[in-house]
Amino acid sequence: MSSGQKRYENLIIGTGQAGKPLARAFAAAGQRTALIERGHVGGTCINVGCTPTKAMVASARVAWLARRAGDYGVRVDEVAVDLPAVQARKQRIVEDFRNGSRKRLEKTDGIELIFGEARFTGPHEVAVVGEGGDERVLQAKRIFINTGGRPARPAIDGLEAVGALDSSSILELEELPGRLVVLGGGYVGLEFAQMFRRFGSLVGVLQRSEQLVPREDEDVAEALTEILRDDGIDVMLGASVESIRRRAHNGVIELRGTGPEGSFGEAGSHLLVAAGRTPNTEALDLERAGVKVDERGYIEVNERLETNVPHIWALGDVNGGPAFTHIAYDDYRIVEANLLGGGDRMVSDRLSPYTLFTDPELGRVGMSERQAREAGRDIRVAKLPMSSVARAIERSETRGFMKAIVDAKTDRILGCAVLGADGGEVMSVLQTAMMGDLPYTAIRDGVFAHPTLAESLNNLFLALDED
Repeated sequence: MSSGQKRYENLIIGTGQAGKPLARAFAAAGQRTALIERGHVGGTCINVGCTPTKAMVASARVAWLARRAGDYGVRVDEVAVDLPAVQARKQRIVEDFRNGSRKRLEKTDGIELIFGEARFTGPHEVAVVGEGGDERVLQAKRIFINTGGRPARPAIDGLEAVGALDSSSILELEELPGRLVVLGGGYVGLEFAQMFRRFGSLVGVLQRSEQLVPREDEDVAEALTEILRDDGIDVMLGASVESIRRRAHNGVIELRGTGPEGSFGEAGSHLLVAAGRTPNTEALDLERAGVKVDERGYIEVNERLETNVPHIWALGDVNGGPAFTHIAYDDYRIVEANLLGGGDRMVSDRLSPYTLFTDPELGRVGMSERQAREAGRDIRVAKLPMSSVARAIERSETRGFMKAIVDAKTDRILGCAVLGADGGEVMSVLQTAMMGDLPYTAIRDGVFAHPTLAESLNNLFLALDED
């Protein structure tokens, strides 16, 4: 059943970290805007990404610290993790964020929040089918796609039959796995691997490539691998899984494949597939609007996030850029600046920092050492172990190191990796220096409060002068 057509100045598909603020910006400018959501307001981050995972990471860290209490001279009785209570805490936080976002949108004049599945029926027209099957046809002068992505499923024999978990469904477990096998050694897989190890599960990680987190420098990946193994996680590198089966007699999931030493078998009570993500574009009928996608289904955009269709933009994970919440939010800021502020912002204008929320964290921004050398840059590398950082020693958290890449000719910081306590926060100090185009000497000679982790950046860059 169709309820006719409605016209808007702007139509936004998806209420993620780009769609929500963009709708409010248009409304504030007096432009009538439709905002379509097929599930919960907030997108991946609030519902199945950053918010729930980091809430559970926090619970896992408390369990880890409690077990280490003796290292600090504190006596604690036996530590037990109540996973349903962990889940309940996580869900309260998610619902608070989600409901708050929805209420703010519903109270904003000029925004019509519509729930349903959207698909293009023409370049300026979208049909939305609601839960009851009713269809509405909406027309808009400009359309913005913010539909995000979802966990990918690799083509492995038997995978679909064993009931494998992904990064969304694992968040709903109410009992601890006896042994969790994680297929994939990227950022998502490693956060869950360490989390569930700290909750009390046995954990194994199978990584297809020869190092974990392949985009990182080899020394960073090796240090992270050592940290995870030190936490009791089994890590197999160069592991190509060829088949997966569930044993009929005991329900155990068995993976078979080829590794560095030949054929292997790996078994667990639960399997988490963390093998990348895929864009939510299939249901959009993009061909009806003439919007081009690449071979993986990501929407192709230019430096201003414009698709090949002049009045259609794609923001956030769906455009194949860095899949981080803060990048999606900056996509919104680029579009807002260009359409409402008369600007000419581009994605190449920004740095793209990120943090891997293992413990210790890995904060990264700018060029890695490998990238800088491959680009032919003349560089100097500053490196400082966390075991030489006073604040880390005082906290008994000395695993990892800090590393900065410096242009040898200009003394500007090209990038950094901080694998250590609060690594994301320390990385942000160096990112700020990069944004301000400061030479490394400004950080080397800066006066930071003692004793803080940031203060150790003095010593990090003093190491360059000792070369």
